[in-house]
Amino acid sequence: MKAHTLSILVENKAGVLSRVAGLFSRRGFNIESLAVGVCEEPNMSRITVVAYGDDAQIEQVKKQLNKLIDIVKVSDITYRDHVDRELALIKVGAETGATRAEIMQIASIFRAKIIDVGTRTVVLEVTGDSEKIDALEKLLPQYGIKELVRTGKIAILRGSKTVKSQKPE
Repeated sequence: MKAHTLSILVENKAGVLSRVAGLFSRRGFNIESLAVGVCEEPNMSRITVVAYGDDAQIEQVKKQLNKLIDIVKVSDITYRDHVDRELALIKVGAETGATRAEIMQIASIFRAKIIDVGTRTVVLEVTGDSEKIDALEKLLPQYGIKELVRTGKIAILRGSKTVKSQKPE
């Protein structure tokens, strides 16, 4: 089983996300990552879903997705040349100045930003691929991770290729 990244172009209407997530659920797939937002096409949104399955299973999910109302296009970009990123916000304990300095040094190595400093905590913002965020996460437990939130993966094809509707422009 491999993690597949699906880019799904949908009409920006109420209930679409629920129907997409429900389809994965009914087929017994756990969604590893899900991100959705408006995109370059008016009245459309792009959903990026990461789910584990073999190629045949994911192909079947794509066929089922394409049957749903309000779905414009489904593309499995797993094997296509693409870039992907995640965003994480991590609140870490920083009781002393020395601890705060160590956290700042780690943040610098990972090109993370310190976006909030409290009397006992520091909030880091880090963007990158999943492996980068996982690596930073592994270095922080010694300081006490108080809270962590991740966006899920977003992805886009490299170069001039696009995942767009078939509508003429």
